[in-house]
Amino acid sequence: MNVIETQGIRLPKLGLGTYRMQGTVCREAVERALALGYRHIDTAEMYANEDAIGAALAAAAVPRAELHVTTKVWPENLAPDAIRRAFETSLKKLRLDFVDLYLIHWPAKGMNLPAALETLMALKAEGRTRAIGVANFTVALLKQAVEEIQAPIACNQVEYHVMLDQSKLMAYMASRSIPLVAYCPLAQGRAAADETLAAIGRKHGASAAQVALKWLLDQDRVAAIPKAARGESQQANWDAMKLPLDDEDRAAIAALPKDKRFVNPGFAPDWDR
Repeated sequence: MNVIETQGIRLPKLGLGTYRMQGTVCREAVERALALGYRHIDTAEMYANEDAIGAALAAAAVPRAELHVTTKVWPENLAPDAIRRAFETSLKKLRLDFVDLYLIHWPAKGMNLPAALETLMALKAEGRTRAIGVANFTVALLKQAVEEIQAPIACNQVEYHVMLDQSKLMAYMASRSIPLVAYCPLAQGRAAADETLAAIGRKHGASAAQVALKWLLDQDRVAAIPKAARGESQQANWDAMKLPLDDEDRAAIAALPKDKRFVNPGFAPDWDR
């Protein structure tokens, strides 16, 4: 498994996303993924599945040192005391002594970002989380976090796939050596129906979805966390790592329209800032 080294942790480039998976379905999905070789599990307090993931991790015969577990604090809990309460609850549900990465899930309007990040930094200093980061942050918000607050941001987790251009954000992140973790890396299933990707896949004996995923994984300091409950989907995503895309393939993917954002709730930040 290829990893990204960032802020003292080794982040596996391919992880398992678990949004909208709960209960037994989630627990069994995580158990299957771990059995296949996945070591990067992504969750959040908002997903209401940390207890199921905790049960899967407890049942797995995987040494803790080999696991990477990310969880996130919801924007309504960004006051320092609320962050600590949310963190303790997440840790208890996950049945862990520490997490590998703790993220601010979404920026909140009117949030006290220095106080929030200082609380995350304190959790890191206490050894409760090995690294801290953010999700859904724009360039302006990242600049505040990194340049003004000087927080050791280990990643920014954002929507990224073959249908969405993130070059402006990635240019800033590259200048600060901040990796991107791509959620919705298969464009919520839409990549699987794209004929350009399907044609590339046919050339290599792969699916359109595998082509879309490998395009991300081939990029420097980009990880991806596709959600996959079924064993066949998890295996297909795993096998995508072996797919050899060539320059012709990359040129065809580069020519695809990249103006589709599928995750844009009313509380989202101004993405252009």
